[in-house]
Amino acid sequence: MTHIVVIGAGQAGSSLVVKLRNSGFDGDITLIGAEAVPPYQRPPLSKKYLLGEMDVERLFLRPESFYSDLDINLELGHAVEAIDSTAKTITLNGRAIGYDHLALTTGSHPRRLPAAIGGALAGVHVVRDLADVDAMAPAFTKSARVLIVGGGYIGLEAAAVAAKLGLDVTLVEMGDRILQRVAAAETSDYFRALHTSHGVEIRENIGLERILGDTHVTGAVLSDGSQIDLDFVIVGVGIFPATELAEMAGVTINNGIENNALGQTSDPSIWAAGDCASFPYKGGRIRLESVQNAIDQAENVAENMLGAAKDYTPYPWFWSDQYDIKLQIAGLNTGYDRIITRQGDGATVSFWYYQGDTLLAVDAMNDPRAFMVAKRLIEAGKSPAPDLVGNPKIELKTLLKP
Repeated sequence: MTHIVVIGAGQAGSSLVVKLRNSGFDGDITLIGAEAVPPYQRPPLSKKYLLGEMDVERLFLRPESFYSDLDINLELGHAVEAIDSTAKTITLNGRAIGYDHLALTTGSHPRRLPAAIGGALAGVHVVRDLADVDAMAPAFTKSARVLIVGGGYIGLEAAAVAAKLGLDVTLVEMGDRILQRVAAAETSDYFRALHTSHGVEIRENIGLERILGDTHVTGAVLSDGSQIDLDFVIVGVGIFPATELAEMAGVTINNGIENNALGQTSDPSIWAAGDCASFPYKGGRIRLESVQNAIDQAENVAENMLGAAKDYTPYPWFWSDQYDIKLQIAGLNTGYDRIITRQGDGATVSFWYYQGDTLLAVDAMNDPRAFMVAKRLIEAGKSPAPDLVGNPKIELKTLLKP
């Protein structure tokens, strides 16, 4: 009987095995996760879960019994030790397990600060998994002093939770502005003003020189020579794909695990999906770090394991929750050369990214209608005239008309 093994029990891994069963696969399935809990949602970790508004059980994508009901063998709490792609086996907890198809949904790792500048001190945290958030949660006490390193979405979301809980928050970003790598200046300006209004001190063009303390964080020296007293530090300086097992298997690595359009690696028996996988896109190659991509790509891989031969076409969208603002992003803004602003009521606004006359993406703040219209336009390959987008008197739904 065919045995499909999936390594990585996150959003992609869970989606892949469920899709296999729902598509009629009746062979053996093993889903392996290094964490001791069943697959869970990661986005709420740094928001509702950290705020105490969501219990751990509500994080779970499905209860553990769901997998046994589908005859999916869930192996939790152990990391895979080896892959032998010639013998088509993996080693788990000292035993060899054979596979016919192997899927790597290993996700990514958070970038950490070097130990030489204090990155190994107690009180220095990253935000990636349940254990990370459980470790930092006790530090979130009113008036505690926290330094957040990195002005991307992870750093800003952590800052929002800390400010909401009454902490003294300083955020440093070594680039010219927060969100510089992922968003236009207009979006940066919006969120800088939002955080400042909630008491967060944002310091751009400032890096971290070193963290102070003998065994636990007591402060930090910044690149401008200033020194601040601290109780803890949160590091949000990006992630990198988890490719260690893929390298062990001998498959090609190229900004993650290199896939073809079907989701196969350079070894046709090994597949990859989610944060760890790069794939062909518009004549190039990209890797997407999002829940939506993890689900869609994993389901596509599952179908192709069963012979569908269907190329993966992503339709990227993302979101971020900060205070009472929901940012929704559709499309990829790479290559934009102008921004069209559509102003709504109050804090509602959307920024539309164009390259020439082609709509690439949108950032919509508390504007789900703008997000949905832009998403449908981008997926259909349609680009409304920029002057229509920027005119608040024009109803958004009219932009969808042929």
